[in-house]
Amino acid sequence: MPSFDSVLAAYQGLPTRVRSLMLSTVNGEGAPQASYAPYVIDDDYRLYIFTSGLSAHTQNLHNTGLASVLLIEDEAEAGQVFARQRITYDCQAQLLPRGTADWETVADRFEQRFGEIIAMLRSLDDFQIFCLSPQSGRFVMGFGAAYAVDAQNLNQLVGPPQTGPDNGPGQ
Repeated sequence: MPSFDSVLAAYQGLPTRVRSLMLSTVNGEGAPQASYAPYVIDDDYRLYIFTSGLSAHTQNLHNTGLASVLLIEDEAEAGQVFARQRITYDCQAQLLPRGTADWETVADRFEQRFGEIIAMLRSLDDFQIFCLSPQSGRFVMGFGAAYAVDAQNLNQLVGPPQTGPDNGPGQ
């Protein structure tokens, strides 16, 4: 079993190692919809996604204000595909109004991380930026090593590892 410090370092490092998140939203009929989006993250662990207004998940975020996200280690980097490092967050979603200082700051961060494609997306009126604010979370380091994220300080985990049937592969 790895030390708590190494688990915490892995948790804090995963968001910088992956560039997109898996996004789960629910439509107006309650049907789940899965998607993905590139993201940037701030020091408070708020995740920002730049999405087209034409996509189903954008409409779902507008309608419900809720999302679940998954940040997951690349299969090629994982020692075992059944034990990929991953973070799940249950989030509140809020639209950043276009033309505000916050919108421009986040759009600049997207451009720094993803390059010139963002300049083109910025020019398209249907592209919007959502802030996904985690309300709770969980980090899975590997088999039998699942940790709750501290909801009061998202930079921290709560130890020791959680045990139970939902800590195995695919969780």
